[in-house]
Amino acid sequence: MAEEAITESPDTVAGDGVRRRDFINIAAVSAAGVAGVAVLVPLISQMAPSADVLAASSTEVDISAIQPGQAIKAVFRNQPVFVRNLTPKEIAAANAVDISSLRDPQTLEERTLAGKENWLITMGVCTHLGCVPLGAGEGENKGEFGGYFCPCHGSAYDTAARIRKGPAPKNLEVPEYAFTSETVVKIG
Repeated sequence: MAEEAITESPDTVAGDGVRRRDFINIAAVSAAGVAGVAVLVPLISQMAPSADVLAASSTEVDISAIQPGQAIKAVFRNQPVFVRNLTPKEIAAANAVDISSLRDPQTLEERTLAGKENWLITMGVCTHLGCVPLGAGEGENKGEFGGYFCPCHGSAYDTAARIRKGPAPKNLEVPEYAFTSETVVKIG
């Protein structure tokens, strides 16, 4: 009889039945995964906002000089923002409005922070086509409701910056804000 050469298959490792091909497949898939992550991390991170954009993502406004009944214009994310110190009369006028009669129903309480109801902070951009309403500057037309008036198409806002008349579909937007002290408000 001819002696048969007993040789081990090159695909198996002695004793445990795990094939070398399995190890190579696992190693190749792992290497491809690491390479994929190495490619995706810079690709995704370059889409993150840059430092100058993050710096502009909030702004602080000193409100110490704003007297009751006055408003100022500030800039937040390259858009105007109105900061108004409401008088008790303006607050009463805003609270006297029947909410169900409003196109975009919101109370003054929903548009201001608790304990700071006299401070109304809104974006200074008309919700119709993006014009800047009048009413924040000294002597500007506040419209028939005593708030803001958009000269582009005649939208009129009340003392709580809620749309009352004209083509604007929504109230002036209230951005996120918080009081960092009694005289400084951080917007954004």
